[in-house]
Amino acid sequence: MIPLVYHTSYSRLVLPPKHQFPITKYAHLRQYLLERGLVSESQFVSPEPVTATDIILIHDNDYVNAFLQGTLSPAAIRRLGFPWSDDLVIRTLHSLGGTVRCARLALNHGVALHLAGGYHHAHRDFGSGYCVFNDLVLAARLMINEGRAEKVMIVDCDVHQGDGTATLCADMDDVISVSLHCDANFPSRKPPSDYDVPLARGLDDKGYLDTLCQTLSYLIRLEKPDVILYDAGVDIHRDDKLGYLEVSTRGLLERDLMVLGMAKKADIPLAAVIGGGYSANPLHLSERHSQLFIAANRLWEQNN
Repeated sequence: MIPLVYHTSYSRLVLPPKHQFPITKYAHLRQYLLERGLVSESQFVSPEPVTATDIILIHDNDYVNAFLQGTLSPAAIRRLGFPWSDDLVIRTLHSLGGTVRCARLALNHGVALHLAGGYHHAHRDFGSGYCVFNDLVLAARLMINEGRAEKVMIVDCDVHQGDGTATLCADMDDVISVSLHCDANFPSRKPPSDYDVPLARGLDDKGYLDTLCQTLSYLIRLEKPDVILYDAGVDIHRDDKLGYLEVSTRGLLERDLMVLGMAKKADIPLAAVIGGGYSANPLHLSERHSQLFIAANRLWEQNN
């Protein structure tokens, strides 16, 4: 049974009217998966919040304390994209804890899925693009520090480059950052990941999947990671309002089957987060994110 990590705080955040971030998508996705029989209640586990001690393994101590105490500057809050609140702190600590727990569960189950995560725009001393702290790098760092892995590969398939992941991993030889992203998209400044694959606007299913297959098959053989952390952002979808690629819903499924299938074939545990996805229609967004869970079911549940 595939473990699924979720916490009610993920969607329990009040945002200003007309804010473009779809904060309810996490609760909608959970309900969508249950109603369609794609998952069961017994699969869900709840994370513990991470601590400040955990976070300062990768983030600046002053930045961490300012966020937790609510003393960030107005400029820092604007760059973050969310208004500060106690609920944001609770959500942030639990969502980071969710990715950490997801990674640990993947080591025991082969795969685990987190119904949140993918905060790849968070840098050492500031947050950006709705990302406060970097859950992917933190989970990788903790697994290595705890002796659970020697090398972790972050495979980021969100449409936006993981600039925060890139800067945080710049001096980490044991955490490999891989980013496939639309080149002409946020962020405007893209610091180098270990491996960047910039994609042209308008790229379709075939072009995307061919590029991903060549990239990932090569890097798995080259780097031989002990664990893969996969950001399965669905903002590559052709109808995503922040995306600019032309990948279909079927293309999302084929992408997730490819990434999960390569990890399974290589016997590498994989922990996945749902990453970005932007739509005013909760049903459309849930359908796109659900492809990750459909892919996992096909590869693990039916073959074990």
